[in-house]
Amino acid sequence: MSEFIRYEVEDGIGTITIDRAAKRNAMTYAMLGAFIETLRRAGEDADTRVLILTGVPGAFCAGTDLADLATIPGGQRGLRGAAEERGRWWPIVECPKPVIGAIDGPAYGMGAEFTSQCDIRIATPNARFAWNFAHRGLVPDTGAGSWLLPRLIGPARALRLLYTGEPLSAEDALAIGYLDQLVAPEVLQDKARELAGAIQRGSPFSHARIKALVYEGLGAPVDAHMERHTRALAECFRSADHQEGVAAFLERREARFTGK
Repeated sequence: MSEFIRYEVEDGIGTITIDRAAKRNAMTYAMLGAFIETLRRAGEDADTRVLILTGVPGAFCAGTDLADLATIPGGQRGLRGAAEERGRWWPIVECPKPVIGAIDGPAYGMGAEFTSQCDIRIATPNARFAWNFAHRGLVPDTGAGSWLLPRLIGPARALRLLYTGEPLSAEDALAIGYLDQLVAPEVLQDKARELAGAIQRGSPFSHARIKALVYEGLGAPVDAHMERHTRALAECFRSADHQEGVAAFLERREARFTGK
């Protein structure tokens, strides 16, 4: 099933494309396994500095393929690992690289969860988001809808979306801050790569620590956050990327970061 999950790298920008247009990129269990493994591989790939997550034109991810879901006994459905195996539940958050979601088309159920896990979201007017789990007698699939979404748009807005399962239009998603940009479909990939290029000018060593500090800090008391912060700051001061960043500034040139 890995033919439905494509991973390509060009000029330091990795792109993961969900490619099952006939089913609007609905996920089977096999596809999900390939998706999680591809994100793990991209996170370890030294050639990738920034990652774009997208679907084929007109589709992002319509959620779980219910025909595939029906082949699994009810008590075993969705339990892809133990609670502490965050890489299996939150593979996008756990990826140490900055991840941009480039969304053109429906992101429903699991697809909406994937968009919540992206660090930054760019979409076209074709995008729609629906956390329709209550219509299937479920809670949000990965836990992102019940933990990340309220932090992104506020508890009341999140609960309305979770309770009703109603679609959120791209325009409304932009208005409430869920989306960073709304662009025409024909320039979506160009705009995502433009943003990736701007991010790419920063230090990969810093990016990995910034991402971890932000997500871990969302649920941590300030004392615990500052312990992690001071540890990360000390690591940065000792890094080759910090030395290069200072040298580049003094020499008035573009930094050549290595992530070390």
